[in-house]
Amino acid sequence: MIQFEIDQWQAWAPGLASTDDWAKWARDPRALENDDVQPDVSFLPAMQRRRLSRLARMVFAVATPLATGRPPMPLVYASRHGETARTFAILNDLASEEPLSPTQFSLSVHNAIIGLWSIHQHNTCEMTALAAEGDGLEHAVLEATLLLGEGAPEVLVVIAEDQPPAVYAPWINDVSFPYAVALLLKPGQAWQLSLGAAEPTPICTVHPHAINLVRALLNNQPTLQHQWGSRQWNWQQPH
Repeated sequence: MIQFEIDQWQAWAPGLASTDDWAKWARDPRALENDDVQPDVSFLPAMQRRRLSRLARMVFAVATPLATGRPPMPLVYASRHGETARTFAILNDLASEEPLSPTQFSLSVHNAIIGLWSIHQHNTCEMTALAAEGDGLEHAVLEATLLLGEGAPEVLVVIAEDQPPAVYAPWINDVSFPYAVALLLKPGQAWQLSLGAAEPTPICTVHPHAINLVRALLNNQPTLQHQWGSRQWNWQQPH
């Protein structure tokens, strides 16, 4: 079991950007749809914005409000599929025997986003990029609490997924809409997270784990359970 405090959070999905948007959704959840809307990252220089994919923009949109005005802090980023759209574009170029773009390749690797974040924030703290399964949220929180245990006063956790190209539909069915969630974790005992075993069942969830956590936070829900395969994650507020 690990313990921690969620000091602040930010989230983005199509049509849901502000805390008020999320609060209304949490009271009456609806299915979230995929569209071409982009998060607002007008706070970034135009030259830098042009380099960012929608996935990267989502990460910057949720992480920046939690980092602004604070000392540099470690960051743990988790995404199951990462920059799939960029990778697919590169594969298309290869298939067409077109010259490959070094920039596209460098921005397609899994840790490219945290590299861009480090540069933008002038942050040389430890940063980790995780390629986890559908319970990447819990693995990212576990990694963050290890950093807290080593003395970090606070750690930023970001989990994000973009809608993959349609050609991947037979293999990727766990991202029905793009989303990003950022958590500012601090040492504390407000939340407990434990892992147990469960009978494996077919994965069929309306919303990703991170989005369900946002709803629980807004509704002051003291417990939450997430299952992925045979892993049963139990969230609990002891007080």
